[in-house]
Amino acid sequence: MKLKMNRSLYLLLFVSSLCFGQMEEYNYKMELDGITDAWHKIELPNSIFEDVNNSLNDIRIFGINASNDTIETPYLIKRKTQKTAKQTVTFKKLNESYSQGDYYVTFEVPTDAAVNFMELYFKQQNFDWRLQLEGSADNKEWFEMVDDYRILSFKNINSNYRFTKVSFPSSKYGYYRLKIKASEKPKLVNAKLDLQEITPADYTRFSVKDTRFESNRTTKQTSIEVTLNTPVPVSFLAVDVQNSFDYYRPMTIKYLKDSVETEQGWHYNYQTLSKNTLSSMENEGFSFDSTILQKLKIVIENYDNEPLAINSVEVKGYVHELVARFSEPATYYLTYGKSNPTKPNYDISRFENSIPINLSALQLKTPISIEKEMAEKTEPLFKNKLWLWIVMGLIILVLGWFSIKMIKQ
Repeated sequence: MKLKMNRSLYLLLFVSSLCFGQMEEYNYKMELDGITDAWHKIELPNSIFEDVNNSLNDIRIFGINASNDTIETPYLIKRKTQKTAKQTVTFKKLNESYSQGDYYVTFEVPTDAAVNFMELYFKQQNFDWRLQLEGSADNKEWFEMVDDYRILSFKNINSNYRFTKVSFPSSKYGYYRLKIKASEKPKLVNAKLDLQEITPADYTRFSVKDTRFESNRTTKQTSIEVTLNTPVPVSFLAVDVQNSFDYYRPMTIKYLKDSVETEQGWHYNYQTLSKNTLSSMENEGFSFDSTILQKLKIVIENYDNEPLAINSVEVKGYVHELVARFSEPATYYLTYGKSNPTKPNYDISRFENSIPINLSALQLKTPISIEKEMAEKTEPLFKNKLWLWIVMGLIILVLGWFSIKMIKQ
């Protein structure tokens, strides 16, 4: 019986040592303060992203309870991205006509459905038109909804651009009428009527440390290098253009992935984040996959046009939030920073609908470096090489003396 108890005790001590070893695999920890419920949310501070993996797989929540046991707490990472709920509305196209540069088309919506978005598809690939949108309940009395709205499209060897989306306040008219000013009859192939409910993204705006502009007449490009204060997860960029004339410029957004020092100097490896169009028609900015970075490069193709006058560049990123479930009282830590991490696999990722909506936020205390157990270093027998030479000299003298003695015999 005593032998069995000893074995159980050894097993418990072994498992506990493994649990403590889990936390020691990470570089930093921050104590969580304010745990009162089973579920809480934790907003990740910007300072953490300098020491985590780009995939964020090296984040864990560990707790140490009253028995000095270590608990791993399950969590989910939530990025507060923009969410769009779209409901397409069916309609009938009727009363299409064209006369003296005016094109008319009427859409009938048979249901009492609200709409606030229209997208138009034309057979023509090159046009620049102005439109007017009206609504009516009886197809007799019309009310203006959008006036002097510009739509355009052009396609050539260097460019392929189309802007034919029309947004307007939500309405429940039974009829919608388009009037387009055009020198040729527009050939409307298709149209879509939608009700879009947009939940905007929750962004953090990042401070820009340095911005450098360069226009190259040979390559016909404008290059903008943006350096941030620290590495942060960037997912949005907006370019503030000073010019008031119409412009359309293909644009590539890159980030500095790594750098290598060679005999010719430093080589900087930039990786593409997204390719977009910088246009006077759309100036709301550009979103892309969240990526931890500190330096951006924006390349604008000018072709034969004069370079644009850029006022500034705005850089933002989604707010990153953890949703965690705490099972028992303990002192909990958010740990992070580990090489070659694996993505955690928790049950709560399969039951997201069961997570409460309104959660209280936890506070994070000051980051602390996690001490590592240093492997015992084996000291050399002789630290000073002089002692080694003295011993070798003595060995040579002894061997020489024995050799001479044997020769004499």
